[in-house]
Amino acid sequence: MAVAAQPTLRFHHNSAFFPTNPRLFRNPQFYPRPSFAPARIRASSAVAFEPESTTEVRDTSSVDLFACPICYEPLIRKGPSGFNLPAIYRSAFKCRKCNKSYSSKNIYLDLTVTSGTKEYNEFKPVGTELFRSPLVSFVYERGWRQNFNSRGFPGPDEEFNMAQEYFKPAEGGVLVDVSCGSGLFSRKFAKSGGYSRVIALDFSENMLRQCFDFIKNDDAILSSNLALVRADISRLPFSSGSVDAVHAGAALHCWPSPSNAVAEINRILRSGGVFVGTTFLRVTSSTPALLRPFSQNITRNYNYLTEGEIEDLCKSCGFINYTKKVQQSFIMFSAQKP
Repeated sequence: MAVAAQPTLRFHHNSAFFPTNPRLFRNPQFYPRPSFAPARIRASSAVAFEPESTTEVRDTSSVDLFACPICYEPLIRKGPSGFNLPAIYRSAFKCRKCNKSYSSKNIYLDLTVTSGTKEYNEFKPVGTELFRSPLVSFVYERGWRQNFNSRGFPGPDEEFNMAQEYFKPAEGGVLVDVSCGSGLFSRKFAKSGGYSRVIALDFSENMLRQCFDFIKNDDAILSSNLALVRADISRLPFSSGSVDAVHAGAALHCWPSPSNAVAEINRILRSGGVFVGTTFLRVTSSTPALLRPFSQNITRNYNYLTEGEIEDLCKSCGFINYTKKVQQSFIMFSAQKP
């Protein structure tokens, strides 16, 4: 049931936003396989590791950024030089320690622990599995995200501007947009030109395909320093202290373990790095006391937190300089690694 935003009641839960049976939507027929423009990305197999080959170029610029999600050892890259979608798509990566190889799958680089498995399949909690659905991925920017306005979200453009203010100390550095979904903010960060590299990262294969679908005809983004990476928020494929900024838009409530995720974000950030996130609050200061005991049961499939819980979580994971902006059930928070 849709609930209109009221200034005197800041607690809302719209179950229509969050279907309880995401597996009903996992039919791949809902989502066509992406096609690639030959002039931009060649649909070919991943590059193999051949020590004697003289045609491949090792791109040392990415060796110390992407890391093995198993042992966190920096990956060795084989393929064309450059940090952009076409170059990374044609590259292969290998861990020098555990010897595991990683390659592009369709249009994203799969850096999950389960990458390459043939028999094993892993399902996440409902809040995560829902967004792996082809249907949800398709409608996310075609009506789904727009409904957030009724909960106090100011809209993508304003949210982006707010985040940019927090990210000023990280200008010119590496930005990772975790749980990026269909790349709504990843595209904005890449187009801004304010970062040396932007990584659009999500666990959902279909969200990453949808992200590519939005940018495949945009030469400016295709040639920008942008990569699409599939990864687990609790096992981020980056070396410790290698990232300058992490953005998590409307994501924290979907993470199976927010504490593990925030701790991982702290690990990959360099000293002085900035973490900015937005989410839905479970309750706010204006939520009637009568409703507060029932709020956790109503939202049991998602980790909706209170203002105090989010601040406590960030500080317990080692962040400092915590700050926030709240509007109804919307919160944008920022914290910094010491």
